[in-house]
Amino acid sequence: MKLYLLILFVVVCAPASSKTIKAGANEKYTTIASAINAAVTGDTVLVAAGNYKEHNLVIRTTIVLKGINYPVLNGEKKYELISIKADGVVVDGFKIIHSGVSSLEDISGIKVYDSRNVAIRNNILEDTFFGIYIQNGFNCTIENNQLTANNKEEQQSANGIHCWKCDSMRIINNKVTGHRDGIYFEFVKNSIIWRNVSTNNMRYGLHFMFSNDDTYVSNVFTNNGSGVSVMFSNRIKMFSNYFEENWGDASHGILLKEISDGYMQGNHFNRNTSAIFMEGANRIYMSYNSFENNGWALKIQASCVDVVLEKNNFTGNTFDVGTNGSLVLNKFNNNYWDKYEGYDLNKDKIGDVPYRPVSMYSMIVEKYPSAMILFRSFITTLLDKTEKILPSLTPENLKDNAPLMKKAF
Repeated sequence: MKLYLLILFVVVCAPASSKTIKAGANEKYTTIASAINAAVTGDTVLVAAGNYKEHNLVIRTTIVLKGINYPVLNGEKKYELISIKADGVVVDGFKIIHSGVSSLEDISGIKVYDSRNVAIRNNILEDTFFGIYIQNGFNCTIENNQLTANNKEEQQSANGIHCWKCDSMRIINNKVTGHRDGIYFEFVKNSIIWRNVSTNNMRYGLHFMFSNDDTYVSNVFTNNGSGVSVMFSNRIKMFSNYFEENWGDASHGILLKEISDGYMQGNHFNRNTSAIFMEGANRIYMSYNSFENNGWALKIQASCVDVVLEKNNFTGNTFDVGTNGSLVLNKFNNNYWDKYEGYDLNKDKIGDVPYRPVSMYSMIVEKYPSAMILFRSFITTLLDKTEKILPSLTPENLKDNAPLMKKAF
């Protein structure tokens, strides 16, 4: 009797096998919406290639929505295209174009509402307001998508990948261009941004706000309005990223503002107005980073405390370090500076005299930007040489006591 009841329980409670539902002009379900509505948990909706104008597709069941040869979903500049309101949904292989634009609603190409374990993969999004937007998501993946926008004004464009109030996100191998911010995190924790390319965005390639315990690795941020901004966040790890060609009056490779306990290793800063601009940053450890051909390699404001730079390379920068104060509570040690003119008598590959990376001229330019008109003039060279012999204006304790004679790596 007990065995009979057990068998009956298994038969009754076992889920029905999942099925594949096809949608397309020559299928039983001629619209994607009708196929989605017919699907139950675990089903796959397979969409044939073609052009679809179905306004907003709302997914309320755990299904896989997969496109064959990139079926086109056209929002006609009026609608959000895919709205996900269920856990465990997969959207894979669509071309999503022409979403609506609104300053009141966060209209998106694909938007996830309060859901878990969602995966958005292998999609092409063009001319969308927000590209992929996840609101209050957990353990979601955004992978191998291409997002392109072409609006010229910020109010007509939103962010490419936007995550708000999320946990354990994975943003992997996406390409984002032409948006307001390429990737945007706000109140996002325990997440990783890995191998993405964010270029030619109007404001930032990556923008962090109030987001803790996140890591970004091996990303490329090139030719954005202003590189990357990490603000009001703690315990951020940054490894092996490229910050390049971010030029402009207020541009930088990365802005670190009001952050604490960060770690930066193996990053490359090439040809930025300011490679790193730090304000209110505390306990940031930086090692094995490369600063090459920037305007300022590092602008570190007097509000920064316990910043440690060790074994970094500084080559070809107009100014190595700039600051706005005389009291500096940070540590520079064992870095390579191509402007170092010291000597190494004991041949231990470490300079015998300290290097002071803040020049007198850079201090003047910090206070009076118009003084850049004197750049490379005889008077600025004379000022800097005099300051090296008789330091008076540059911060006394901002120095590398053990500069390397050869590059650190």
